[in-house]
Amino acid sequence: MDAATLSRTELLQPYVDTLLRDGITACKGAFTRDFVEQLREDMMTAFWEAIQRPGGAVGRGPRRWYVEAHPEAFRGFTELVAHPWVRGMAESVLGPDYEIVEIGLDVPFQGAKFQPWHRDFPAPRESWRDRRITSLAFNVSGVDVTPDMGPLEVAHGTQWEDGREWKYEMFPPEELSPRFASRSSRKFPQAGDISCRSALTIHRGTEHLSPIARPVLVLGFDAPGAGHAALHDVTVTREFHDQLPAEVRDHLVCRVVDQLEPIVQKHQIEGLAMAGRK
Repeated sequence: MDAATLSRTELLQPYVDTLLRDGITACKGAFTRDFVEQLREDMMTAFWEAIQRPGGAVGRGPRRWYVEAHPEAFRGFTELVAHPWVRGMAESVLGPDYEIVEIGLDVPFQGAKFQPWHRDFPAPRESWRDRRITSLAFNVSGVDVTPDMGPLEVAHGTQWEDGREWKYEMFPPEELSPRFASRSSRKFPQAGDISCRSALTIHRGTEHLSPIARPVLVLGFDAPGAGHAALHDVTVTREFHDQLPAEVRDHLVCRVVDQLEPIVQKHQIEGLAMAGRK
């Protein structure tokens, strides 16, 4: 291991330790505010285009939607996935052959309600048995999050919960809610911060009272064999693919086409689409 790699590993280790303990960690000020303003514009453009066509967006509860988008919809896609902290966390947790399998956005608006506690997909055996993280979600908020913007609430340390007896293996029973609430923390990222979490960590969006929408970018990364690429449809044009730097192109799991077509969303979470409680 050369000196530069050793130095990076030492710098990243506190973040990795926090991720393994709490199920979530974050890098403050990873991007400039100008970069995030551009990202916010691109996210909202992608949302308004998607919401107007059948299958372009999926509900995550009242006044809350998820949209998967083409990488080319984001002017800063390369800067996002090639950021040293993002690459370092992916390599440290998922291994050197990590895969980029998802790019999308969640957008809650005024009137969004509390979501039920949930994880984003069933836990694989490697996680509940071996305590190994096989996928990561990186999130970048498009705005400074305030208490009235429905901040994400995360129950720390719950990424190792089994969950095989839960509804869809993702939604714990109501009687466990007090335990999750006692371990929870609301997150208030500022524009420029990026978080990294296990998508198995129990979490929920909270009530959104502000008239300001809160778009958040979602980047999904897998360890080889995790298999979540099948839930998504990352597609790029040949020209875009050819221009990607090798450190991005070699990890991006995608279809390469001559012309992009609108995405019909595949990653539906039925328990969130039907949720409208409290």
